[in-house]
Amino acid sequence: MNETFPASSALDEEVARAELYGLLARLWYATPDADLLEAFQVAPTEAPAAGGFLEEPWRQLVGIARETDVAAAHDEYDMLFGGIGKPEILLFGSHYLSGFLNDKPLVQLRNDLDRLGLARTEATYETEDHIACLFEVMRYLIAGEDVAVANLTQQQAIFSKHIQPFLPALCDAVAQHPKARFYAALAVFTRAFGEVEAQAFDMLA
Repeated sequence: MNETFPASSALDEEVARAELYGLLARLWYATPDADLLEAFQVAPTEAPAAGGFLEEPWRQLVGIARETDVAAAHDEYDMLFGGIGKPEILLFGSHYLSGFLNDKPLVQLRNDLDRLGLARTEATYETEDHIACLFEVMRYLIAGEDVAVANLTQQQAIFSKHIQPFLPALCDAVAQHPKARFYAALAVFTRAFGEVEAQAFDMLA
């Protein structure tokens, strides 16, 4: 998954969106490694846009990341999303949309991805409705070379149907967890980014 950081406002907006989705996919999928945490040390705190809606939650995320080491990040991720038995917080859309894992929302998502010619790779253990997998789909729909698939119409369809309906609830669950720190900051930023995306797609309707 893409591990680059949001570009400055001088760069192409679509490239910056794809980079953000790639970064969020990476961070929600697994614990950040040393290289990724090191990248936060030099990440611009005014990105993605100085004075913009995302600036403060991004600054907060960068600040927390700079104070976090790999071991702490790993322990937090495992405590929140892993461990033995049911995790403290589930990262799967089906859970929030229907109350059950591997339920109808996942079937609908798989059908929609199949129509786009997209499928989970064998190396991916999580189901397609994991938030990281959905963000990676969005990254592809922005940056992919096949314009029949990678276009605004498909981005809006996937986001509005399979991400927007549950993203706020997931982010709130993480942000409000008493033991969350790095991932609380990530959740706040993710929620804000989702709001920006939703507003942009609404303007296309």
